Amino acid sequence: MRRKLIAANWKMHGSSAMAQNFVSELSLMLEKSPVKGLAYDVLLCPAMPYLGVASSAVEKCGSAIKVGAQTVNEFEQGAYTGETSLGMLQDLGVQYSLVGHSERREIYGETNELVAAKFVACVGVTDPAVRPILCMGETIEQRKAGQTESVIAEQLASVINAAGIEAFAKADIAYEPVWAIGTGETATPAQAQSVHQFIRAELSKKSESLADSVRILYGGSVKPVNAAELFSQQDIDGGLVGGASLDVESFAAICKAAE
Repeated sequence: MRRKLIAANWKMHGSSAMAQNFVSELSLMLEKSPVKGLAYDVLLCPAMPYLGVASSAVEKCGSAIKVGAQTVNEFEQGAYTGETSLGMLQDLGVQYSLVGHSERREIYGETNELVAAKFVACVGVTDPAVRPILCMGETIEQRKAGQTESVIAEQLASVINAAGIEAFAKADIAYEPVWAIGTGETATPAQAQSVHQFIRAELSKKSESLADSVRILYGGSVKPVNAAELFSQQDIDGGLVGGASLDVESFAAICKAAE
């Protein structure tokens, strides 16, 4: 059985105090003690300036909460003003990085080729690991045009072609229906499951065993009221949580739905 992962994406929100308090409070809420022995993984992805703060807070309270970045540069070093390398993330104790988030694709123009290059960089790191979470999804225009599967297949294929199917043994996937985030539209658990099943089927064309083991998270407005039903779907292995992850009580409730 695939171990669920509940990931918080704080986007461009937060502060040092929030990161410190959130880790401490969440640990207590989930187990009345540091987060140990849970049947699922918990990941916090704060903004870049607070990665070190979050990592230090996790270490201080002895929690099993993991810390991840929201993006990463594909190069080891160089004249890339404003960018953050994998080595820098490793120095801060970061264990995960989102790759190809919809906002990076839509707002900052990250192409399938660039996303694939970042994914390749992540899976090439072995000690300590920075595990990529490959984000994929279609816009509302693509959804209405019936292009969901073709868009997903293209986004996935670009990474498989660059990294090889075996690389997914060291990675996770997140499906983000961009059309269901901030548009007034709502993705039902059945709609989410359908796309997750399609993604797994695409992976299965290359490797059935890997397809069965890869975690696929749902990233379309996960909230306490819908988390349990979403996580009960056969191919949904957790959530990539946006707005609801900024409130520790809401995020804790979503985490507990993974039980």
